[in-house]
Amino acid sequence: MKLGDLRKEYTLHGLTQEHIADTPHIQFDRWFTEAQNAKIEEPNAMVLSTVTPEGMPTSRVVLLKHFDEKGFIFFTNYESKKGKNLAANPQASLLFFWHELQRQVRIEGVVEKISRQESADYFFSRPLESQIGAWASAQSSIIENREQLDTAFSDYQQRFGSNVPLPDFWGGYRLMPHYFEFWQGRPNRLHDRIEFSRDGVAWKKQRLSP
Repeated sequence: MKLGDLRKEYTLHGLTQEHIADTPHIQFDRWFTEAQNAKIEEPNAMVLSTVTPEGMPTSRVVLLKHFDEKGFIFFTNYESKKGKNLAANPQASLLFFWHELQRQVRIEGVVEKISRQESADYFFSRPLESQIGAWASAQSSIIENREQLDTAFSDYQQRFGSNVPLPDFWGGYRLMPHYFEFWQGRPNRLHDRIEFSRDGVAWKKQRLSP
């Protein structure tokens, strides 16, 4: 089948301004809960897009680890490509796509590092092997081969045992949103799109054409 012939009709749900929450955080919580209840594998997987110092956008999938009215938290190596991008330009976007529910959510905002204590609380809740992996991987750097990574893991495993410290170069970020778009697939490509944008301290809600 040709790529141009690949299509699916979206018929599961609708989305109206009257039935959407008054704030995007409440609406996101509703949809995220429904994604969990639908048994979607890793509903917290999201595409994080950052911008290089040269203005080139770059994207990758990361995992959401916490969200509330303050923002959306994820963790990574501060010296990774995304970490360096965020140091130069702290503006970023998130994209959730829940295919089984025919929904996506776009979120845009400014990113800041969370506190060292918040990062430590999460780091020490991770499996021991994941803690060691944070030390073994100089994320985004070029390595000679897989064996180099495996050797680094073994070396840190022997060095730390079961008492792995929090690396200085690893921790969490919080994206503080100023824009949301909730997208619900509909028949005939006439999808529902409701956006929320900051209007001072309040949120302005309006419908977009698909």
